[in-house]
Amino acid sequence: MTSKKKKALIYDTEISKKAGYQSKGKPAFVAIGKFRRPHGVRGEIVMDNISINTERIVKGTVLFAGEQHQEVTVHSARKTHNGMLISLEGYLDRDLAGKFRNQLVHFRTEDLPKLPDGGFYLYELIGMRVSTENSEFLGTIHEVMETGANDVYVVKKQSDSTELLLPAIESVILDINFDIEEVTVKLPEWL
Repeated sequence: MTSKKKKALIYDTEISKKAGYQSKGKPAFVAIGKFRRPHGVRGEIVMDNISINTERIVKGTVLFAGEQHQEVTVHSARKTHNGMLISLEGYLDRDLAGKFRNQLVHFRTEDLPKLPDGGFYLYELIGMRVSTENSEFLGTIHEVMETGANDVYVVKKQSDSTELLLPAIESVILDINFDIEEVTVKLPEWL
């Protein structure tokens, strides 16, 4: 497989419908968390983590909140046992911070750190062509589901618009070629 390593799992299935999209169907934003509820009286809001990249959220970090991707700047951030407590510049009051309740929190894809060779973000797989080792075109990757054991690539079949679920394991995913945007697979016998 050309790109075996998977780094910085940042793709979330919710953004497949809600993200702003650039050319080639790639998202302009990726979800890194979800604001939940205000905490205390100084404008902090609880954020559940979706991504492992939350260490990049520090004072001055620009985030994009909600479906409209409202630009906000982090005033303070601290980790908690199951997420983060964040305050936002201009929203340093419990009632103001409450405006962001239950909204997804995004980074711009262009602001994501460059990964080492062989690494990729899961969102980069969306829209890639999927073909068998015999060059039979199956469809395109529509979604990536993160499960406990391994990721599953959801392929929308071209022939009848049904979905094919492919486990992201070495015996099935033979090659990921970002240059030609194609994933080569070996279909398991049980499919």
